[in-house]
Amino acid sequence: MSPLISIERYADQSLSREEKLRYARHLTIPDVGIEGQQRLKAARVLCIGAGGLGSPVTMYLAAAGIGEIGLVDFDRVDFSNLQRQLLHDTEDVGRLKTKSAAERLSRINPEVTVTTYDEALTSENAEAISAPYDLIIDGSDNFTTRYLTNDLGTLTGKPNIYGSIYRFEGQVSVFAPHLGGPCYRCLFPEPPDPGQIPSCAEGGVLGVLPGIVGSLQANEAIKLILGIGDSLVGRLLHFDSLAFRFREIKLRRDPDCAVCGDRPTISELAEITFACDMNTPALREIDVHHLKTRLDQPKPFTLLDVREPSETEIGKIGESIVIPLGQLEKRIGELDPSAETIVLCKAGGRSAKALSLLNDSGFTDACHVRGGISAWAQEIDPSIEVL
Repeated sequence: MSPLISIERYADQSLSREEKLRYARHLTIPDVGIEGQQRLKAARVLCIGAGGLGSPVTMYLAAAGIGEIGLVDFDRVDFSNLQRQLLHDTEDVGRLKTKSAAERLSRINPEVTVTTYDEALTSENAEAISAPYDLIIDGSDNFTTRYLTNDLGTLTGKPNIYGSIYRFEGQVSVFAPHLGGPCYRCLFPEPPDPGQIPSCAEGGVLGVLPGIVGSLQANEAIKLILGIGDSLVGRLLHFDSLAFRFREIKLRRDPDCAVCGDRPTISELAEITFACDMNTPALREIDVHHLKTRLDQPKPFTLLDVREPSETEIGKIGESIVIPLGQLEKRIGELDPSAETIVLCKAGGRSAKALSLLNDSGFTDACHVRGGISAWAQEIDPSIEVL
């Protein structure tokens, strides 16, 4: 594997005495040494997300001596982040993640430059943001960004180090068609249907899991920069933390892939809108302000909460009927198809899936709440607790 950083890039990256002390355990590895550490110092890595995966990725890359780390995230630190996002501390709650992350990384290694982008990655800004960087690490938690990051890496010829986590399981791969492997779209040409795959916020994630998966992503980045070992190009590593089992899946490039195939149909970045964005005309939705208006009116309706009991025990709205999404199909007879039905979940994903099921079952006056109970807690009643 050829090093990602050419000799022209690192030749002038001399190491100070302090840096030689800091990276002493690297310098004694024959496959790294002074030259390898200079390559790391010359490297520029862009990380999408400063959350669960972005925490271990950037912390280990900073400690390793990566010259510049770019960090893209528009979110603010929430208490629910602290269980796994070690870039942030309790006193950072409410701050922009990029700000607390930059401070943490500079404390880990002041020799590293941290460049922050306090905005969402979009088709309009992605190329400009990524232009200075050698590779991209995907630490996102939504399909819109995941597909955009894939297309960005593929069209610009930059390796995209992918990671994903859910409950007790994680995945890692390197998508780099220019290095002979497939891209993310080769595996998943289209995103899942609304609500089919819950987010980490809805489904939960074991706190240590992103530490494991993110560390593997950082490991792949360092290998690519140094040009050592066998990368995960063309392979996907699946980790089951409960069974403590790693499984490797060989991947092949799809000649019909829309972005890296023999006759690609995607040649430039575009705004990516999928059914999982919950804005499809087929699904009626209301916001939390509309829901509050309905709750204040005397006209009765059915408020259906499709979250799990462990979630509704923490907090719920009004006299809602609780039927978890996984049980809804079997228990749909408990509901009146002629009644007005408003469906609620945590963030809108499961409620959209439930609404589709209700529509298919003859419910003619049903809708779901955009943003779910999380939006209710943020915009209507801050005292309500959300798991």
